[in-house]
Amino acid sequence: MHLALDIFQGLGIAAAVGIRPFLPALAVGALAAGDIQIDFHHTGYSFLQGWPFLLAMLLGAIVLTLAERQLSGGQLPLGQRALPVAMIGCGLALGALLFAGSLAQDHNTAWPGLIAGVLCAGLGAAATRPLLRRARARLVGADAAALPAYAEALGLLVAVLTVLLPPIGVVAVAMLGWLLVAGRRREGQKYAGLRILR
Repeated sequence: MHLALDIFQGLGIAAAVGIRPFLPALAVGALAAGDIQIDFHHTGYSFLQGWPFLLAMLLGAIVLTLAERQLSGGQLPLGQRALPVAMIGCGLALGALLFAGSLAQDHNTAWPGLIAGVLCAGLGAAATRPLLRRARARLVGADAAALPAYAEALGLLVAVLTVLLPPIGVVAVAMLGWLLVAGRRREGQKYAGLRILR
């Protein structure tokens, strides 16, 4: 039973840091430091709840927010591609570590979590980034600028709920999978419509 719950927890946490990397990881590390439904003590992943990691996640969240504000203001033209790639890379790495840590907390074999964490974080990114891109294209001004905050809140909510109620992780991954498929289907219909118009 512990293994199943640890897997469920890892699924949701990794998906959450795929949506947004730093704040969900900070929340999970803080919950682990308080021994609230997750605990990395006495594992090779105990650093995930240590103050250097928590501080790094906090600084990462602040830097990301500032960079996105400058990017939306046109002050970082080179960041149009570099920032999303860096975010995805951080999300994949954090997803791997946190999933493995979730498995290790009850002395399960941790290495499968490294692989599954990358996959789940990748799903989180692949499902939400196109949605945010489409929403940004339709919105202007303050509404468009608020999109990263909404994504941050979603990632944070998924991470915290998954830690407190591990089966939420399965629900979150299923919903992200549905969102990914629906988004690709929509894109396919859009391109098919454009081909017809030509």
